[in-house]
Amino acid sequence: MFKNLFKNIGPGPLVAAAFIGPGTVTLCTLVGVRYEFDLLWAILLSIAAAIVLQGMAVRIGLIGQKSIIDVLRSEIKTPWIQKFILILIFSAILIGNTAYEAGNISGAALGIETLTGSLIWKTSFFKLKILPLFIGFSAAFLLWIGTYKALERSLVFLVILMSLSFLITAFATGPSVSQLFSGLFRFSTPKGSLLSIIGLVGTTIVPYNLFLHTELVREKWSSKAALPFALKDMVIALILGGIISMSVIVTAAGVEVMEINNAADLALGLAPVFGEASKFLLSIGLFAAGITSSITAPLAAAYVVCGCFGWKADLKSKRFRRSWAFVIFIGTLLASTELKFILIIQFAQIANGILLPIIAATLLWIMNKESVLGEFKYTLLQTLLGLGIVIISLFLSVRSLGSVFQLF
Repeated sequence: MFKNLFKNIGPGPLVAAAFIGPGTVTLCTLVGVRYEFDLLWAILLSIAAAIVLQGMAVRIGLIGQKSIIDVLRSEIKTPWIQKFILILIFSAILIGNTAYEAGNISGAALGIETLTGSLIWKTSFFKLKILPLFIGFSAAFLLWIGTYKALERSLVFLVILMSLSFLITAFATGPSVSQLFSGLFRFSTPKGSLLSIIGLVGTTIVPYNLFLHTELVREKWSSKAALPFALKDMVIALILGGIISMSVIVTAAGVEVMEINNAADLALGLAPVFGEASKFLLSIGLFAAGITSSITAPLAAAYVVCGCFGWKADLKSKRFRRSWAFVIFIGTLLASTELKFILIIQFAQIANGILLPIIAATLLWIMNKESVLGEFKYTLLQTLLGLGIVIISLFLSVRSLGSVFQLF
């Protein structure tokens, strides 16, 4: 039984690794400090929505044996609409993931720095942080190996490490069971919490994860009979990711009043109360969150770039490697020199904000195409559920774009 269980584990944990990055950990830390358990329900809602959308991606990859971009190329007959969507996807994923990669690498380095201190190489001309270079090189090395199994095993190990780190630390704070249930099912919205709620949903439903999941499912399985395994793998992994996010919120809620701006501050704040072990565990968790996202973000970008140009998405092809290498190089450069390319980051937020509802609507459209899915196409009930998720994603897009442009 256990042999079959582990045989069919893979794409799910990789996707969980992609959305539980330093940005998610930092946001959950701030939510826990400011609102304690009141917004746990937002994680619950986010995971439910993510299960619906990622389930679409799984079916397209496994049943259709095509990437999302392949389907767009074959099914969208109007040239200008096809080009618009492909350009938007290319821009949002490549530039967005490059910007996010800097945050992923910085977060992984921050986890180590909490234990070791900052390592900086100074000259009369520039200042260079050493740990981000190490993180970037490690991510590049794992991708350069170029086999799905090597990536799968590495990331599954890191996800387990991350999960244990955050769960043990959360339990150490001794949370109230009644408060936990209240936070999960009361659906309260404290004053000033709307942007935090949008942020929690936005860090869970990540556009590039949809492309990544479709490709990883195709790498793992080739038979339609594997669909139940693929869906079970996805559901378990996303629920685990939600539990990790909740664990960070619970941990942050257990800290007495102090200035906390990120997970590293949280680790330092817990040390006097719960001992050095909690500091160590949180630091390891933050490192694992950063390094896993540092691998999956460029991997997803490479799949998208190759799809948009019609190149073969082979892990060992030169074009594929150049694509992820570009993302890692720029991300490492930004993280190690601490350059703040605010326009790039804002563009990434805008592009991804526009992309999410478009991709959600496109996935729902594909799920109703008999030419792609045959007998596995969506039923009326599934379509209505998917439509609800599209409407939620549209609302999130409008609100997140409004916060970027400071319209609301």
